[in-house]
Amino acid sequence: MAESTHSPALLAQVASLPALPGVYRYFDAQGQLLYVGKARNLKRRVSSYFQKDHGGTRIGHMVGKIVRLETTVVRTDAEALLLENNLIKTQHPKYNILFRDDKSYPYLKITGLSATDGQIDAPPSQCFARISYYRGSTDKKQRYFGPYPNGWAVKETIELLQKVFRLRTCEDSVFSHRSRPCLLFQIKRCSAPCVGHISPQAYAQDVAHAQSLLTGETQTLLDTLQARMMAHAEQLEYEQAAQVRNQISALASVLQQQSMELTDERDVDILAVQVQGGRACVNLAMVRGGRHLGDRAYFPSQLDDALGLAALPDDTEASNPTATRSPQAQVLEAFMAQHYAQQSVPSLWVLSDEVDPRLLQALGEQAGRKVPAVTQPRGQRRIWLGMAQQGASLQLARLLAEEGSQQARTRALAQALDLPQEQLETLHIECFDISHTAGEATQASCVVFTQHQMQPSRYRRFLITGITPGDDYAAMRQVLQRRYQPVADALQAAGGAPLPADAPRLPDVVLVDGGKGQVSMAREVFEQLGLDIGRIIGVEKGEGRKVGLEELVFADGRPKVYLGHDSAALMLVAHIRDEAHRFAITGMRAARARVRTGSSSLEEIPGVGPKRRARLLQRFGGARGVANASVQELQTVEGISAQLAQAIYRALH
Repeated sequence: MAESTHSPALLAQVASLPALPGVYRYFDAQGQLLYVGKARNLKRRVSSYFQKDHGGTRIGHMVGKIVRLETTVVRTDAEALLLENNLIKTQHPKYNILFRDDKSYPYLKITGLSATDGQIDAPPSQCFARISYYRGSTDKKQRYFGPYPNGWAVKETIELLQKVFRLRTCEDSVFSHRSRPCLLFQIKRCSAPCVGHISPQAYAQDVAHAQSLLTGETQTLLDTLQARMMAHAEQLEYEQAAQVRNQISALASVLQQQSMELTDERDVDILAVQVQGGRACVNLAMVRGGRHLGDRAYFPSQLDDALGLAALPDDTEASNPTATRSPQAQVLEAFMAQHYAQQSVPSLWVLSDEVDPRLLQALGEQAGRKVPAVTQPRGQRRIWLGMAQQGASLQLARLLAEEGSQQARTRALAQALDLPQEQLETLHIECFDISHTAGEATQASCVVFTQHQMQPSRYRRFLITGITPGDDYAAMRQVLQRRYQPVADALQAAGGAPLPADAPRLPDVVLVDGGKGQVSMAREVFEQLGLDIGRIIGVEKGEGRKVGLEELVFADGRPKVYLGHDSAALMLVAHIRDEAHRFAITGMRAARARVRTGSSSLEEIPGVGPKRRARLLQRFGGARGVANASVQELQTVEGISAQLAQAIYRALH
């Protein structure tokens, strides 16, 4: 029995748990968080782990590692759901299905008073609402529509509104300084409110119609436009009637091209799951305002360890210990719990698999309303679900194919470098590159490759100082010393014993972008630090610096290796080298811009418009001169008050 392998103190803690809802956490002997779970009845749920013999299953393997237990009692299932998924996202327990935090979803934003209440006694830029792409936190001062699955869906919707209602997209600063219509007016994508080609009242009416389209009131909108056209015609206002007719024609054309569904569905999320080859894909398709906007695929990590554990019957199913949920249902529940803990909840879910009703109830409580879920849809909903399932299958097939090719590249490189083939997953490569412009803003980059892919979260940049400008060898010496001195110190402190888990370690391969010169410099650094020079490899450009002719140069004296222009190993080396170069270039350019214009640009300073910016640049001879000017000198420029001069000085220093 599993209970015989645990300490009496732990079993006593389990026996004393309350029969209340809450969240529990399991830890191993090293203090690593193994699993986070929620329960309606903590005592019954946690006891089920220790009162059964789980054998050699994943559950049994995890239970055997538990040495410590922590619990938190909450009031409701909804609170337990939120706490559980906050802990999963922040702590990354080993045996939970984990979905990577995605960036916030994009929205379409309408700004200006005419977007909300139709007021026109305000500055022109506020009288004429602007439509724009937006990503970030929302507030109640503006109108937001979405979220959309990706940026393209927002941009396509903006183009639709431009074609039909000719709403402006320009910034307020541009709008306020126009003296004649821009190109968008010429191509009939804007009504030119900036120069008075449309009245505030008529523009506000177009904004209201655009909002009707975005909220799915398409048929009502068409009827309204039809009635408006007839009213103009009856009053012999044929020009205005023709404009409305053109709007109706453009709207009908767009609806036909985009296959917009004239249904009562407003905001619907369609979720389809596919599990294959040890990987899973959740495809989220979005319907907003009756329009199918597209989809986005999500791929969970830690799937193998988590699936068996998540299948353990919960406290309400204790009477039926064989009752388990399908892998698809487990993945879908994990996604919904983690995703909708931070994202807006739609008015309806269309799901490919049944999920726990308590999850739906908890998410509904969080949203403040009941949200129905359909798993056997009909009509248009069935078409949507079929599209989402097909998308999930295609995305999962693509992922499996890519992972297969990535592993093949890693294996080919390991073979070419005569490295062990057993633990390719942990093969760790670091690559360095130097970048500068005529010695200015020299930076070094270090990029990391492991687990068959680049690891951007582990990239590092090093600002190189104290060297002769343009001396790449000295720059390489400095970055290698700074990067690997802590490794040498840790090895010396260990004295031949195994390094602690949190100690810095030497990668399996250290790539430097360069030939014999850079490799010799790297060798000198490693010899001084007492590190293994056999790990240093240079990527030397071939004859004519042509791609595909690169050769590998070894610091330990091995002869050069030419892998072949079509070699999978060379493709991987080139990919890592190019990523290091890209990362170094972007850092160098940012540093150079800061040197030339200060820590901020004039365009970003509130109160500094085009005219004041031009005066500043003319007065001081450029951005660097502005950055070097004192507060008193800035005040001598026309239009720059003492307060604004202080703000400019603070922004540039």
